[in-house]
Amino acid sequence: MSAIFQSLGKTITAGFVILIVIILATGGAGAKAGDHAWWAFVFRWLHVMSGVMWIGLLWYFNFVQTPSMPKIPDEQKPAIGKVIAPAALFWFRWGAMSTIITGLILAGMNGYLVSALTLTKGVHAIGIGMWLGAIMWFNVWFIIWPNQKKALGIVQVSPEEKAAAAKLAGMTSRINTMLSIPMLFCMVAQQNAGL
Repeated sequence: MSAIFQSLGKTITAGFVILIVIILATGGAGAKAGDHAWWAFVFRWLHVMSGVMWIGLLWYFNFVQTPSMPKIPDEQKPAIGKVIAPAALFWFRWGAMSTIITGLILAGMNGYLVSALTLTKGVHAIGIGMWLGAIMWFNVWFIIWPNQKKALGIVQVSPEEKAAAAKLAGMTSRINTMLSIPMLFCMVAQQNAGL
């Protein structure tokens, strides 16, 4: 049993096996496999899973890594910058991409994509959430990641440019943390009559 937990791949596979057992034991997800409701459920689940990865890492950076960096001895900081941060940023940016893609697919499948994006009454909560998520996604891919590459030395720049890039990436990450609070509220509010 402990061999499962010594490998991330085996742990993830075991999670999916448990999921399949639960689905089979409970008679499925409430829809016939392959019909519209089933696919909508699958994309909602993928959207939530992706969002947990994305926002979880956003909050890790802002609640754990960034505040902890001043406490880490200088000789140990390269391990963060060369090993941990690049790996976390990989899952962070691809979590963002997967979240926005699955969210757009889900909105299209359920027929509210255009209404939400135009903030039509009745779906304005999810629309606001979608726009906040789109701004955050843009920030990840076009501000945070390009500047983190400079800050981490993946892209070689002058020390002044490196410091400026780190500051801009950090500030944009804080903006995304701020936006994540109303974004998550809007995403949940739409289906729970909270807005």
